[in-house]
Amino acid sequence: MLEVAYIEGGPVLRGVVRAAGSKNAALPILAAALLTEEVVTLHGVPDLSDIRFMAEILRHQGAEVAQPRPGTWVIRAATLTHRTPYDLVRKMRASVCLLGALVGRLRRAEMAIPGGCVIGPRPIDLHLRGLETLGCAVAVEAGLVHVDATAARGIEVDMGGPMGSTVLGTANLVMAATLTPGVTRILAAAREPEVVDLCTLLTKMGARISGQGTGTIVVEGVAALRGCEHTIIPDRIEVGTYLVAGAITGGDVTVEGAEPAHLEAFLAKLREAGVGVETAPGRIRAFGPPTRPVDVVTAPYPGFPTDLQAQFMALQLRVDGRSTFTEKIYPARFMHAAELQRMGADIAVEGAVATVHGGKPLSGAPVMASDLRASAALILAALVAKGETWVQRLYHLDRGYERFEERLSQLGAAVRRLPANAMPKDLRED
Repeated sequence: MLEVAYIEGGPVLRGVVRAAGSKNAALPILAAALLTEEVVTLHGVPDLSDIRFMAEILRHQGAEVAQPRPGTWVIRAATLTHRTPYDLVRKMRASVCLLGALVGRLRRAEMAIPGGCVIGPRPIDLHLRGLETLGCAVAVEAGLVHVDATAARGIEVDMGGPMGSTVLGTANLVMAATLTPGVTRILAAAREPEVVDLCTLLTKMGARISGQGTGTIVVEGVAALRGCEHTIIPDRIEVGTYLVAGAITGGDVTVEGAEPAHLEAFLAKLREAGVGVETAPGRIRAFGPPTRPVDVVTAPYPGFPTDLQAQFMALQLRVDGRSTFTEKIYPARFMHAAELQRMGADIAVEGAVATVHGGKPLSGAPVMASDLRASAALILAALVAKGETWVQRLYHLDRGYERFEERLSQLGAAVRRLPANAMPKDLRED
């Protein structure tokens, strides 16, 4: 059933919310469970539609997947198939990380090119180039990627691309290399905490990995991996979104279970914008409204995350003055700007740069989410808009935020999830 978010602007958010596990860490880690015949038990897995899609794909591959209690998944992949059809992977791009797991475990893979959010082209050519450098035979025919890794051997692989390092590409190479003979040196490797978390899991499984968290990861291939138990890191993007929710309303929100070290560039921008920020081990507090316009340039970790660009843009709408957003990761990731304009925002987009003239009042309006982070940004803007806002295509939100509207409500927001037919007919999308 299609659903919408209904928001009444005005309430100031205050209180404490607990961070969920990281979606972007959990997805490749779920795929990595296919690298062993033994049981892998994962804790802190968020309850998201993307996670359920991945569990469905793992079952198709032949794995036994169970959820004995909320947040815990148990995977056992005693037998596997190397084929992954389009009707499964079309729902999310992160399914591409099965490629490295299947190549590592079975030495071959056949996968349809995945789908995902509509935020511009996000090709997997770096993934395939990396596998080819590793010695795999790679062919793309009729939308299917065929990989034969029988001749693969450890070697130096450069994973750099025009937009910087690739997170899922690095994850794929690391997974494939764990069971590839020889030593693989991955240059221009992604440094994100989610990659480090994957390497932590693989090390528990018996992999020999060093350099994670730096630009060079070294993997010494082993003959087999074993089962293990692992807890997913907190979701830094979700944490940042709740901190913006507090700041945009001039409130006071603390996120428990957060890791401040994972958000240093983002927290620096919050402080630069005049928001009060306090950190302690396992917690981050944001309080008071933003008071200064700032310029934001997205960059691979440890730079400002592209996944927090839309939310920070919503925050800057509250500040008198001009701010700019330069998107260095996904240059087309400004589809939320047009919907924010429907609420009265003054935003001009030219190429990979968006210019925001903040301080103008926002009004509630019917808007449509174009992707996961855009949906969160629209809800954040609605928190301070006068009147009622209806956010359509809420299924995007459910890909990356666990019970978002419930948790915002606990902080004092006036937000509800409703069936789409509860929205006035004259306001609905065609």
